[in-house]
Amino acid sequence: MKLSQKIATSLFIITISSAHAQDQISQLCATPPMGWNSWNFFEQRVSDKLLREISEAMVANGMKNAGYEYIIIDDHWTQGRDKKNRLVADSIRFPNGIKAVADYVHSKGLKLGIYSDAAQFTCGGVTGSLGFEELDAKTFAEWGIDYLKYDYCNAPEDVTTAFTRYKKMGDALKSTGRPIVYSICEWGQRKPWLWAKAAGGNLWRTTWDLRDVWQSNNKELTGIMEVFDQQEGIAQYAGPCGWNDPDMLMVGLYGKGASSNAGNGGKGCSEEEYKSNFALWCMLASPLIVNSDLRNIATQSLQLLTNKDLIAINQDKLGKQAITIYKKDSLQVLKKELSNGNIALCILNRSSTTKTGTFNTGKDLNVFKPYTMVKAIFQNKTQKIKTRITYTLRAHECEVYRFSN
Repeated sequence: MKLSQKIATSLFIITISSAHAQDQISQLCATPPMGWNSWNFFEQRVSDKLLREISEAMVANGMKNAGYEYIIIDDHWTQGRDKKNRLVADSIRFPNGIKAVADYVHSKGLKLGIYSDAAQFTCGGVTGSLGFEELDAKTFAEWGIDYLKYDYCNAPEDVTTAFTRYKKMGDALKSTGRPIVYSICEWGQRKPWLWAKAAGGNLWRTTWDLRDVWQSNNKELTGIMEVFDQQEGIAQYAGPCGWNDPDMLMVGLYGKGASSNAGNGGKGCSEEEYKSNFALWCMLASPLIVNSDLRNIATQSLQLLTNKDLIAINQDKLGKQAITIYKKDSLQVLKKELSNGNIALCILNRSSTTKTGTFNTGKDLNVFKPYTMVKAIFQNKTQKIKTRITYTLRAHECEVYRFSN
């Protein structure tokens, strides 16, 4: 082959590879991301050893097969910059650097996420990415990073600055050519659902940090119900490749998370509340990010987190976020449109006492289409469609029904 032909062939291969990479980037997060984050349970204890063990646990316990794929390092992983201004990992907890961790996580068929901040310092007070966006994005890509959680501590409050800073990192990530999920974490204070996708985001936090409590009525201790209620009215902004993010799941913490239990006395939620947390997040097409210790996860938590029917609702390719269709007397019903004309309904008992009753699916819930089958997911019971749903729900419990043709 002549030199000119070799050059032409090489350029063709590079062009095809570049186009494939750009296509992968454009299709990132076609469904809500699923994974694990180090923050609430481990905080400053995150390490190379821990991440390897969590990866192994995710594979061994069946979570990987259920769809969980991201292992996300949160705050406190870096000790600053080197002489070339490149971020470096804490030398004690990450003695071999981050790339070694990424290589190991990838060897398990999983993906690695990392954390930074759109300011000089992160929420934990370590080095952020402001002014080094291009360099940090390139560094993350070279390490093999697949996901970036980008926080907003120590940054100005106005929307213009937030958009500018987030877009700069979003552009930097795209310019690397590596598919890196971009998680915008400014806590919903500047209504990111209106602009985060334009900044390159694949998901955007809609609320303050979620805590391991059902309801608190305390701005500094945001409970499951407070966060859930803040998703009302923003369903239209969620869809394939761009998701509203009501923060991580509390399932499996049982009061053991440090940050998640601030001011809560370490009580954690009940089994019914954890069930509702997971089911509601699935209905909302939310990212499913766990942050408990997967090495010692309780059997009931693992069974809940790997419930294939609920995950199928969350991961439905239509990408619709559920909306409220009924709310009265502490009962709330959500409806989520699914592929092939199917739907899911979730009946939630918000009260502190057991509720029993019956819904007429047409008259009460405006569900008239002649579906042939309905499955009560927590009961694991499928039957031919009827016009009435009878429920008995304990305090803070819910049931999810999938209607199919």
